Amino acid sequence: MRIYIAEHAGYCFGVKKAVDMAIETIKDSENIATYSLGPLVHNYQVVNMLSKDGLKVIDKVDELDSGKIIVRAHGIPYNIQKKVEDLDLELIDCTCPFVKSVHRKVEEYNNNGYKIIIIGDREHPEVIGINGWCNNEGIIVNNEEEARKIPYYDKICIVSQTTNTLEKFECLSNILNNKGGEVKIFNTICNATNLRQKACGELAKKVDAMVVIGGYHSSNTNKLVEISNRYCNNVYHIEVSEDLPLQKLVKFNTIGITAGASTPDWIIKEVVDTMNNINNNEIMEAIENSLVKIHKGDIVKGKVIYVTENEVMVNINYKSDGIINREELSNDPEVRPKDLFKEGDEIEVYIVKLDDGEGNVVLSTRRLKAIKSWEELEEVYENKEEVECKVLTDVKGGLSVLVNGITGFMPASQISIKYVNDLTVYKGKTLTAKLIDFDKYKKRIILSSKEVEKEKLEKKREELWDSLEVDKIIDGQVERLTNFGAFVDIGGLDGLIHISDLSWYRINHPSEVVSEGDKIQVQVLGFDKEKNRISLGLKQTLPKPWDVFIKNRQIGDIVSGKVVNLLDFGAFVRLEEGVDGLVHVSQISKEHVNKPSDKLEIDQEVKVKIIDINEDDKRISLSIKELEESEEKNQTIENKDIGVKIEDVIKDK
Repeated sequence: MRIYIAEHAGYCFGVKKAVDMAIETIKDSENIATYSLGPLVHNYQVVNMLSKDGLKVIDKVDELDSGKIIVRAHGIPYNIQKKVEDLDLELIDCTCPFVKSVHRKVEEYNNNGYKIIIIGDREHPEVIGINGWCNNEGIIVNNEEEARKIPYYDKICIVSQTTNTLEKFECLSNILNNKGGEVKIFNTICNATNLRQKACGELAKKVDAMVVIGGYHSSNTNKLVEISNRYCNNVYHIEVSEDLPLQKLVKFNTIGITAGASTPDWIIKEVVDTMNNINNNEIMEAIENSLVKIHKGDIVKGKVIYVTENEVMVNINYKSDGIINREELSNDPEVRPKDLFKEGDEIEVYIVKLDDGEGNVVLSTRRLKAIKSWEELEEVYENKEEVECKVLTDVKGGLSVLVNGITGFMPASQISIKYVNDLTVYKGKTLTAKLIDFDKYKKRIILSSKEVEKEKLEKKREELWDSLEVDKIIDGQVERLTNFGAFVDIGGLDGLIHISDLSWYRINHPSEVVSEGDKIQVQVLGFDKEKNRISLGLKQTLPKPWDVFIKNRQIGDIVSGKVVNLLDFGAFVRLEEGVDGLVHVSQISKEHVNKPSDKLEIDQEVKVKIIDINEDDKRISLSIKELEESEEKNQTIENKDIGVKIEDVIKDK
């Protein structure tokens, strides 16, 4: 007798997720009552196991006032979910993701005015749940007769129970396609269901008998029975190994085994073990000899059977398949199994242990990569090469990084040449670094991106020194201010603008002209590479204030300015162009002034008249007194005009 197991059999992703979540919830709820709204899955053995662990199956939530409610894999209608939330009960949603997507689609199209038609069994909890997301107003169709009776609608949206056969869905949707003006058809049969049914059909064609394992009331299991019957004359539907008709099975040469989506691996294993016991010893010995011998720590080749969101199943030509759990795929917590592998991939794996408790071999690609990565990183360290590392998170004193699949540490002092204040901004970033400390045996890796920055900066500085020329205009950024000038970064090198070269007019501090962080253009006045000195000028890049003044002003102009200095003989006023003019003490006021400070003060804004410009000596004479006299003269003329007008009015009377 030869036994063949269908390629896709047993727990689907949605059911496994629901069972795992339920087990975890029960474990975390020591003193809190935990309920399942209906049987979690259509498998008596699984439900019974969870019941023994403390999960209570209920039909209604109305009388509960506390506890946790687990929503089973089939999902529930919206109104029941709302009721659970209104009762302030903790809801653990174990609805299969594929079913959940049908809920969203039905809700969306119902809200947009489509009549929802569901192809499926109206008594099935999944179909009841789907209908609840369109206000229980959907039409449920399960055969051709019901499909033909559907009236005409302007807009129709057709979905399927996720466990239907593809043939049934296509047949009924073709009929329904003529029942509306605008028809949207969505094949919502679960992909795992398709694969399971297809694998079942292919196996049933090749064997003398088929054994289908699963709950007698399980819809998807009964579909497998139906498919098996199409291609095989001897089909046996069982729930557990005790149901096997051993006396009938012993006469067949080849037997195929498949299982419904709610059937756990341990039940499938019990069935296979029971059937193996009816084989003769020679056959068993031949089977054993065809399998590879493996040990913990071995590195073997295998073929990916299937990939889910949390694990990868691999055929390693051993009596049991191997499983790579998500945490054994990579050190990167964000990586997804489907990002790395697909069905049919040939891969190398590391044997972690031979039995995970359910008969599967525990495999790891993370540990295999780690072995190879340590060897590669040792070579990188010895050759002083650069590597890329991804920042996982910030930790005390630095960053936890992933380099070549290995977790390393980058001290805060080694992140950058510049001081780093907030380490959190680096999370998720990829940095180029060098290994500055490496010990394969102690599993220690210390990295530095600062070293890479220093090397790049040094190279850039050399290129910059080679490019410097006196009088060349270059871009820079003000880094630091001192009393004697401003230091400017010109692309990796710092140069100094002396306070005398910041402005064409006299200033007391550089902050009067520039601020830290300002981007400016400067002129190279001189440099000495050996002394690491570069002299820069800012005012040299700007027009000379005297030239601007001469171009725009002439004697007699009235201008504004600010008092910048007071001496005994007069006051210096800085005009808009940046040049200073003198208001002699005799020109401050028409009244006698002993000293300028009697009438003026530093930083006072004043209006002045230009009374003389000496271009040779670059001197400007200003007057406030002449402005006052002009204003007084104008006022006298205005008063005379007013007097004449009043006299004319009196005469008229």
